[in-house]
Amino acid sequence: MISDRIFWGGLLGIIGVYIAGLPATLMENDSAQFAVMAMRMVQENDFLSLWKGTEEYLDKPHMHYWLAAISFKIFGFHAWAYRLPALLFTLLGGYSAYGLGKLLYNKNSGRMAALIFLSAQTIVLSVIDVRTDAVLTGSAVFAIWQLARYLEGGRTSGLLAGALGAGIAFSTKGQIALLVIGLPLLCQLAYKRRWERLLNVKVLLALLVFILAISPMLYAYYQQFDLHPEKVIRGRDHRSGVFFILWEQSFERLSGEGVGSNSSDYVFFFHTFLWVFLPWTLMGLAAFGTGFMAGWRRLQGRIAKPAEVLTLGGIAFIFIIISFAQFKLPHYLNITIPLFAVLTAGFLDRQHREGRLRWLRRAAGVQAGILGIVVLLTALIVCWVFPWPLWAALLFLAVVLALAIVFYARIREPLPRLVVLSVMACVVANLVMNAWFYPELLTYQAGSELAAEWRREASAGQPIYKLSEEHTWALDFYSGSPALHTDLEGLRPGMWLFARDEDLERLKKRQLGWDRQLTADQFRITRLQARFVNPATRDQVLNRRHLVRIRPR
Repeated sequence: MISDRIFWGGLLGIIGVYIAGLPATLMENDSAQFAVMAMRMVQENDFLSLWKGTEEYLDKPHMHYWLAAISFKIFGFHAWAYRLPALLFTLLGGYSAYGLGKLLYNKNSGRMAALIFLSAQTIVLSVIDVRTDAVLTGSAVFAIWQLARYLEGGRTSGLLAGALGAGIAFSTKGQIALLVIGLPLLCQLAYKRRWERLLNVKVLLALLVFILAISPMLYAYYQQFDLHPEKVIRGRDHRSGVFFILWEQSFERLSGEGVGSNSSDYVFFFHTFLWVFLPWTLMGLAAFGTGFMAGWRRLQGRIAKPAEVLTLGGIAFIFIIISFAQFKLPHYLNITIPLFAVLTAGFLDRQHREGRLRWLRRAAGVQAGILGIVVLLTALIVCWVFPWPLWAALLFLAVVLALAIVFYARIREPLPRLVVLSVMACVVANLVMNAWFYPELLTYQAGSELAAEWRREASAGQPIYKLSEEHTWALDFYSGSPALHTDLEGLRPGMWLFARDEDLERLKKRQLGWDRQLTADQFRITRLQARFVNPATRDQVLNRRHLVRIRPR
């Protein structure tokens, strides 16, 4: 069983990984973009309007930006302040996974579910590369847990708290939130045949709580769009923000209309799952496969009813629906991770309780192998990609291997051994990533690097200009204000210009000179490739960006 020492030790290790990543430079595009949008709310004291650069933003609703703006208002414009709400909602998600696992199975499953959820690779990544999904996932799994409490035991507190969680989730990502909350619960409701729960008058009270929770977001949309039908958004006027979020948004995502289409690969999320659920991928596949076969045998009347279908059915239906979306990104799977965590935890606990110790020993061996692969990849990072001093790298790897051997030898029970080695794989990999790899990688994000140097030289409140339409989110955030677009005729002496190499050539042709130049390497760091990872070929794929100060003619 998962003892207090293992549970709290693993939890503290994972939280330490999250904290190590809080100060890292924000990544382009989405993290830095969303931070700039929230920063603009605070600077302009306008919390009703959403702007993406010079365009009004009609896509994701307000909650994520409001939370980031509140954090900025309290703590200032820092990367860690932007990430703080995501961290808090992720911890809420971990606590909710514990509660849901305990409700559907037992306390031991709940503890494992929390550790599995918090150590899944995509969840760790969501607190370093912060988009809207951290808030969505935390609030949605909280809603699922609380509403499941109502379905299982008729608890009014669960119904109302679940309605509040659903309102926060809806105000973060729109209709998809209700889909990912509703599908698992409907599966469980149909399975247990407790339809009377929906006919209770208390459901009307929950509906009122939900409406109150989403009303600030609806009011903001009404103010920005419904009161201004003359505004043209993506080529159309008379856009109702309220109608958009209540009806149009998710259909645009599914069809690719408005946001565009980036993938018609219907198995995209199936092969993406192989890495987003690391280091638990194989355990998750085993849990889902076993659950699916058990459900099939149950339909044939060959076995008794399983304890729950909330996780299994929720995962299956969500996978099917999002696989038909024409716009896909790996983090769309984040909302399934708490369901996978609970399903996997219940499966592993059942193996233990039914005495399948031989299977668990083999599974622990598999997880030890995954830890070994993690150590090798970590060695590549600290010895080759972004190398440490040799003595420091060897000392770190020796300590990691020693701890792994001690844990494997000292923990006799196969289930705790499996959990400890898996959590250790997460902690080792992501501690190096968050504390070393990402900070080094982000030195190749020119916007943030140039802004840091520019702030030491420029006068307070001095703007930065640019000639191109290229987004400059990192530069905007770390310089403190969005770069302003201009043309060659608009340049004046003393102006700071963000420029590409071709922009500098245009200045030379027009005989416009500069008396100060800051230069930084640029690479699209969220799209790594082998030539960049290899230090010997890295320079071949780097571009340059510049900040120059125009001098008098």
